[in-house]
Amino acid sequence: MSGIKKFLRRVGIALGLLAALATVVGCHLLQTVGDVPDAEAVARYEKLPYFKEGRFQSPEELPHYPERVTGKGASGWSRFLLPNPHAPKAPLPQVALNAASFKPLSVKEPASVPLAAYWLGHSSLIIELEGKRLLVDPVFGNAAPLPGIVRRFGDAPILREQLPELDYVLITHDHYDHLEYATMRALRGRDIRFIVPLGVGAHLRKWGISAERIHEMGWGDRFEEKGISIAAERTIHYSGRTFETRNASLWTSYALKGQQRRVFISGDSGYGEHFKDIGNKHGPFDLAFIEIDGWNPGWPKTHLFPAEVIQAYHDIGARAFVPVHWGVFDLARHPWDESIKLIAALAAQSGDVKLLTPLMGERLTPESVTAQWWTHENLQ
Repeated sequence: MSGIKKFLRRVGIALGLLAALATVVGCHLLQTVGDVPDAEAVARYEKLPYFKEGRFQSPEELPHYPERVTGKGASGWSRFLLPNPHAPKAPLPQVALNAASFKPLSVKEPASVPLAAYWLGHSSLIIELEGKRLLVDPVFGNAAPLPGIVRRFGDAPILREQLPELDYVLITHDHYDHLEYATMRALRGRDIRFIVPLGVGAHLRKWGISAERIHEMGWGDRFEEKGISIAAERTIHYSGRTFETRNASLWTSYALKGQQRRVFISGDSGYGEHFKDIGNKHGPFDLAFIEIDGWNPGWPKTHLFPAEVIQAYHDIGARAFVPVHWGVFDLARHPWDESIKLIAALAAQSGDVKLLTPLMGERLTPESVTAQWWTHENLQ
């Protein structure tokens, strides 16, 4: 075989391998991206006041000002591929968990079971409310459809395969940092009810979760079962796992009510009057999980600025709150600990804010006392 023929053969093999790789990646992407609601579902949504021209509508517009974007490092999507200048200098401290870390919650008097929670990083939570265990926005890998993009600062405190017995999985919206394909696939064989915003069920059904275990909710809807009430409420945000599917599904916050205790989960939201409305309708709350990170002057209504977090805390009537949506991903071009430092200072200045800052994986109750662990020198 001549040198030219050998070269061409190698080129052909290389091209074949690349084509095979592209096919595998393409198939993975198609699965990970999920699905959109079918025509029958869209026809139902069209009766809603917050659904127009085939898309769900935010209560307030979400402006974007490229010229106002602040923060150091690469701009645009390329920053999610490059080394992160905003990451902590060492792995964040955490309490390692596995299935054996959780005790059974089945009791005759569920109202007597303490309200407890575990922050798993970013917006991922396990909440134990009066004999029921809820898993919220579980993401254990990267916040993107492919590995290596929007990388975590460190590992989660528990493996998805080690999650304990669960009653409900709550999803606030379908962004990759809140809804993870691999985790939904890992949970599809369990006897769990999935509580999700309108349209998100299309993703779950594509990923093998049976329709009868999926309960989709619009703003103002309520799910009640065995003494637990879960209400979906407004947020100022958006959804979508591709540019083409933006706002094809809804986004929500959640108000959880037991016989004795109440919990608020903010989801992602800019600040607005809806926080006061939620407080008047469902509050006061024994414990609130409020997002604190992702804010930037370039997108001023998409997430809460630090002062708005404190205002939202008062608006909803919270007695204690845990900051979420921070500590794992760089989504807004500022240092990993900037938001928590500002929040802690504002909470102290306010004087009437109970701020709880557990380690990832640490068991927490509304009565807990926590430390400012993010100030450790090795992390700076």
